[in-house]
Amino acid sequence: MVKIAVAAPGQVAREIIEGLVATGKHEITTLARRDLLPEEIVKGTTPVKVDFHKHEELVKALQGVHTVLSFVAPHNDPEATAQKTLIDAAIQAGVKRFAPSEWTVSRFTHIQWNASKLLIRDYLEEKNKNGKVIEYCLFQPGLFTDYHVNENINKHLQTNDFLPINFANRRLLAPGSLEPRFTATTIRDVVNIVVKAVEYEGEWPKIGGIAGETLSLAQELAIGEKIRGKKFDVEFVDVENLRKGEYNGSWVKPLEHPSLRDLDEETRAAFSKMAFRGFLLALADGDMVVSDEWNRIFPDYKFTGVEEFVSKFWAGKP
Repeated sequence: MVKIAVAAPGQVAREIIEGLVATGKHEITTLARRDLLPEEIVKGTTPVKVDFHKHEELVKALQGVHTVLSFVAPHNDPEATAQKTLIDAAIQAGVKRFAPSEWTVSRFTHIQWNASKLLIRDYLEEKNKNGKVIEYCLFQPGLFTDYHVNENINKHLQTNDFLPINFANRRLLAPGSLEPRFTATTIRDVVNIVVKAVEYEGEWPKIGGIAGETLSLAQELAIGEKIRGKKFDVEFVDVENLRKGEYNGSWVKPLEHPSLRDLDEETRAAFSKMAFRGFLLALADGDMVVSDEWNRIFPDYKFTGVEEFVSKFWAGKP
């Protein structure tokens, strides 16, 4: 058993917390900026309200903690101040392992709202440059396969359907061609791998790719048309126009993440368009593919592929 602290427990975090609680092996504390609502508290955990900018307060909260899993939203911490303070406190408190707020793809050239993740990577590297003071891993599962469905099928993770392929309306937006590839991993597989990683007795890899399946848009399209039973409307968006900051696609999926709920409709629409453009450029440049370090550490674990996952939801639906 180890004592685990989960910082900023949002949707993905609560799915992982549920998995850790289910093992019955760990003592889990959640650290949040505010008092959590009853429905936000996972049974079996201890919620603690903290100020992520107060070093001593965090050191106190982390006493006896073995592993810290951070989910601090990068757009709420653009200078990475909160996570840097959390890392410093973890080191002083004697925390053995730290997982910074990654939980997505590995490159952010076109996903600028995640830029503070890069600051944290550099910060952790700097902290360990003269000898390891804290073990850490960048957990990177790519995109969630769950986003292929158009309704919430998980207890906590909302399925935003923020993908260039839309199974509900049988359409696909492609940046230039159907060759771009991406990695998709189900939230269940991410949870299971993190649970195994917490119990793993070896040293964590610095880069922790979790690769459910890596496939091209052409393969995605074939899966979609096979399961949905009809041809999809395929639209190609000019990549050079995207690089110039232009987006002329016929549709954009509005972002519905809880962290954006306070934005007015016009601002949300503008951000969604910007994000979708960045997403398509990231696809075109191969930024949506992650590595497979945890797959190789746990070679016997069977991941759920995209076709297997979506067929359970879409098969037979009009």
